[in-house]
Amino acid sequence: MTARSAGKTSRTNKTPKPDRTAVRKAPPVDRTAPRKAPPLDPGERARLLAGEHHDPHGVLGAHPVRGGVAVRVLRPWAKEVAVVTKDRRVVLHDDGDGLFSVVIPLLRKVPAYELRVRYEDGGDELAVRDPYRFLPSLGELDLHLIGEGRHEELWTALGSRTMTHEGVAGTRFAVWAPNARGVRVTGDFTCWDGTGLPMRSLGSTGVWELFVPGIGEGAVYKYDIARPDGSHTVRADPMARRTECPPNTASIVTESHYVWDDAEWMERRGARPHHEAPLSVYEMHLPSWRPGLTYRQLAEQLPGYVRDLGFTHVEFMAVAEHPFSGSWGYQVTGFYAPTARMGTPDDFRHLVDALHRAGIGVLMDWVPAHFPKDDWALAEFDGRPLYEHEDPRRSHHPDWGTLEFDYGRKEVRNFLVANAVYWCQEFHIDGLRVDAVASMLYLDYSREHGEWLPNEFGGRENLDAVAFLQEMNATVYRRCPGIVTFAEESTAWDGVTRATDQVGPGGFGGLGFGMKWNMGWMHDSLGYVEKEPVHRKYHHHEMTFSMVYAYSENYILPISHDEVVHGKRSLVSKMPGDWWQQRANHRAYLGFMWAHPGKQLLYMGQEFAQGAEWSAEHGPDWWLLDPAYGAEADHRGVRDLVRDLNTVYAAIPSLWERDTAPEGFQWVVGDAADDNVFAFLRFDAFGSPLLAVSNFSPVVRHDYRLGVPDTFAAWAEVLNTDAARYGGGDVVGTDPVKTESVPWHGRSTSLRMTLPPLATVWLRPA
Repeated sequence: MTARSAGKTSRTNKTPKPDRTAVRKAPPVDRTAPRKAPPLDPGERARLLAGEHHDPHGVLGAHPVRGGVAVRVLRPWAKEVAVVTKDRRVVLHDDGDGLFSVVIPLLRKVPAYELRVRYEDGGDELAVRDPYRFLPSLGELDLHLIGEGRHEELWTALGSRTMTHEGVAGTRFAVWAPNARGVRVTGDFTCWDGTGLPMRSLGSTGVWELFVPGIGEGAVYKYDIARPDGSHTVRADPMARRTECPPNTASIVTESHYVWDDAEWMERRGARPHHEAPLSVYEMHLPSWRPGLTYRQLAEQLPGYVRDLGFTHVEFMAVAEHPFSGSWGYQVTGFYAPTARMGTPDDFRHLVDALHRAGIGVLMDWVPAHFPKDDWALAEFDGRPLYEHEDPRRSHHPDWGTLEFDYGRKEVRNFLVANAVYWCQEFHIDGLRVDAVASMLYLDYSREHGEWLPNEFGGRENLDAVAFLQEMNATVYRRCPGIVTFAEESTAWDGVTRATDQVGPGGFGGLGFGMKWNMGWMHDSLGYVEKEPVHRKYHHHEMTFSMVYAYSENYILPISHDEVVHGKRSLVSKMPGDWWQQRANHRAYLGFMWAHPGKQLLYMGQEFAQGAEWSAEHGPDWWLLDPAYGAEADHRGVRDLVRDLNTVYAAIPSLWERDTAPEGFQWVVGDAADDNVFAFLRFDAFGSPLLAVSNFSPVVRHDYRLGVPDTFAAWAEVLNTDAARYGGGDVVGTDPVKTESVPWHGRSTSLRMTLPPLATVWLRPA
């Protein structure tokens, strides 16, 4: 008879007397005693231990069950694990393989608790928070934007991020790995055994997440990924904002504590469009400018040097983390981390800040065209092609032995677009020079027939890359006012600097860049000055051809690192003749370059006519500027010329205000091939002119007549590259040159002047 039926009987019949003897003899029931949790399903247990469980929070941590709360913990190598609540301590049962479990009875909900763990080494008991008691630390909006490929601050959602979650301090780890069977966090805080920290999959986004209490800045970590075939790979975090110094490859948890002091610069940097402003760039390789200097040491030396020379901007060769220093930074594995070779991310911020306070803008090379195949980085990140295209004909770069990004995949495009925003927003970078754009735009780039597939219209254009570049430019310009983007694009692609909403003759919208490197001008003009003067008349058109297309894009004239390495010789060493003639050619060429429509870029070492090629190992030959070497005329003179070129250039709007307007330029004489002479006028917005005359012949040309506007009675030299202080022969005009009513070069007025040998002269109305 059940107790309930006995009760019914007692109400209708006589109530029996209780058996007091039986009550006294029965053993007391300990209703608070914990018991072992039911065993895990064998399949779930196997997946958990293999790092292949998509929802470890579903089986680990604390969960209400019938009769209490079950706690299950995965702590490999632990000897004993206990749960400590406000009023009790419960030792968990050892279930083997690092699993421990218990059911704490008489609890209706999960209490606040800690774990106390003791390991085999006999050390002290450790008090830790259980990572598996927390809800996801990524919000629905973040996941939605990631799923759409539209998270413009992706670095705030993915990667490692210190935070206080549900009142507990720790670090959130989140990584995109949609093909993975499972992902675990491993690091110095787990003795590089990731078994105990499996991550959970957050739905269809492909994102895996885990909040680990007690982990803070400085923790070193990677991800242990179970591939689709069941094998494992250990990878650095693609979104890591700090890395170990190569050759070490792990990621480091970091947060910025830097306080910026460049508000004035940031507010005024976009006051004038860059193509209508003076822009003169000193390109440099940070690790070798002064080898051995840290970011903070560079901040003490670089701003003063660049400001003294009058450059408006510096351009850093690629600074994102890269394993092989011989790539100069152009084979990137850590797209979100400044290289650790010279310091921390905040140290890099300090360098940028110091340059801004000195009035110098900071540009940097950005490399979204490819990435290396290192098996700890992005290549087949989760066991299948992920960041790279799945078709080898679209993924393997034939020139560099690297992999090309899959620009058609929205998450990959988001990774790169957000990365461009990241550098500008988080490090106050003023502009991005995008490397190797041509290799992105063409499906057949460096590929033979049969090695590439046409696009959907049968063409060779990479439509995915076009869309990516348009999105990147539109996003960066919208989010970061005052920045500028540059394209290193070596072909005649139409509309590189055209707005993305303006369709050109080829049917494509513009790519949206602010400026384009004028590779044609660079190639042609260097080809001219490398010739002996006696042969230059046969190549005269190479110096004038650039004006045929000068206004098709917004151009910058680059004498970059690419032109002074790999046997190409330094700029001065390209020049023919003896040492005096080489330096004279060098100076004349720079004078021509600074006067030509377009902005200027000069690589370090060329500002003082270094004779040797650039070496990434020892950097510029600074000893050439030592007075003990007798460098006053040889090298210091060239450096003084560069300083004066920049100073005069910045002061005269004729040289920069109408760089992109045909009205800002007129040939005076462009066909004097036998004389090796070029003369042209530059005009500012008000029509004020500057006359630039270059004589690339080694002879003095006396009484050389040039047609000039009839508005002015005399012209005076404002710069002459043959001046003695620059190391020249000092054939200079000290007095203004008066105009004469003698028709010449299609003008009613002309002047006669002496042209120094291998020199460029600038004149303005006196």
